Amino acid sequence: MTYQPQPQASHFIDGAYVEDTAGAPIPVIFAADGEEIARLHAGTPAIVDRAITAAQAAQKDWAKWSPRERGRVLTRAAQIIRERNEDLSQLETLDTGKPIQETTVADATSAADALEYFGGLAATLTGEHIPLGEDWVYTIREPLGVCVGIGAWNYPTQIACWKAAPALACGNAMVFKPSEMTPLCALKVAEILIEAGLPKGVFNVVQGMGETGAALVADPRVAKVSLTGSVPTGQKVYAAAAAGMKHVTMEMGGKSPMIVFDDADIDNAVGGAINGNFYSTGQVCSNGTRVFVQRSVRDAFLDRLTERLKGAVIGDPREPETNIGPMVSERQMQIVLGYIEKGKAEGATLVAGGNRLNRPGFFVEPTVFADVTDTMTIAREEIFGPVMSVLDFDDEDEAIARANDTQFGLSAGVFTRDLSRAHRVIGALEAGSCFINSYNDAPVEAPFGGVKMSGVGRENSRAAIEHYSQMKSVYVRMGDVEAPF
Repeated sequence: MTYQPQPQASHFIDGAYVEDTAGAPIPVIFAADGEEIARLHAGTPAIVDRAITAAQAAQKDWAKWSPRERGRVLTRAAQIIRERNEDLSQLETLDTGKPIQETTVADATSAADALEYFGGLAATLTGEHIPLGEDWVYTIREPLGVCVGIGAWNYPTQIACWKAAPALACGNAMVFKPSEMTPLCALKVAEILIEAGLPKGVFNVVQGMGETGAALVADPRVAKVSLTGSVPTGQKVYAAAAAGMKHVTMEMGGKSPMIVFDDADIDNAVGGAINGNFYSTGQVCSNGTRVFVQRSVRDAFLDRLTERLKGAVIGDPREPETNIGPMVSERQMQIVLGYIEKGKAEGATLVAGGNRLNRPGFFVEPTVFADVTDTMTIAREEIFGPVMSVLDFDDEDEAIARANDTQFGLSAGVFTRDLSRAHRVIGALEAGSCFINSYNDAPVEAPFGGVKMSGVGRENSRAAIEHYSQMKSVYVRMGDVEAPF
């Protein structure tokens, strides 16, 4: 291993690395071999207080910078990330187990896109003039204050920047808590932001488990919480934030439908299903894990899918030819293997995969079940692994009704050559981030987020600005004030 993943210290606060070994140890395990590659410590109450204190003090000055000056810092950070993409991608692969083939194009680069986009947007965040005859109103867009970001383990670099970029563009400060399973990458983001000219204390990283996150969320100095994670975690964080009337963005899980009609281009549909089930070894919240295929093309779809699965190269994620890496942890692997056993026990037909690889690390084969029904566990619960469920359907209304029969509503996709049907079906699906003849594209220019139990608010695009700022309106009377006495 040429890249040394052990950071200088566990936390990054007020522009510098900070250690407190009194915190619980956080071993970092390389998912491809199960070996420990670094060890950090969770944030103690003193660390949490120090981070929020630093953020609160720095935010007041940062908010006084002109928006164009703030944007320049973010744009410079994006440039540095792109220049160091290779090193950052290596770290991401060690942190998550994702193939280097993937991390070099989808992780640090996406983080840079977010910083660049919101850096360019910063100077456009103006208010409004509202004429009222002789009088008038103007509005001012103001930062919220100290924001807390809580990250998931599947895209640690990307998520840190998806949350930090709009927050910082609006003049906020942030304390970011990565997942304890992938704690390394956010520290590099913090380093780079300082190098790009961000004032000390504006972006801080605190490691830890659930109790650390809970302490950050409960602190009365925090104005906003943005979480990416599971529904149960999101519900707890949302409730805690609501107690303090804090602003929230909740980006949670899904059990998203992908509908393949009989006139679809089968190769494209299979490609979409592969991207929506096996990219990042299936560890993507928006994945289209319920693949509804119209009955007349079901066999053709499965045949082509089975053929293309032969192109899956499962192995060491550091090797450039690998396109399927391990699960992030042994626990997550066991969860996925448990769902595979439930699929078999409940009568689904195992078409491909279904096994753990006989090698070190947490590897599970890309797995496909056919003859899945809506009531099966694998069709109801989020698995977060490389397990695809293929369900048959006969007509459009049936597909829509069954696709919507879920508590989730993050994403949805439709494959068809009939564009009228494509727009009609997408319009009827209860999901926030949707795709036509594609799946899992997430450009920073497009809003990302869900409905129902999949979340509240939106990340990315100009829509994110609304979740990291608030409006002040000012009524200006040009004449005398009339009063009853």
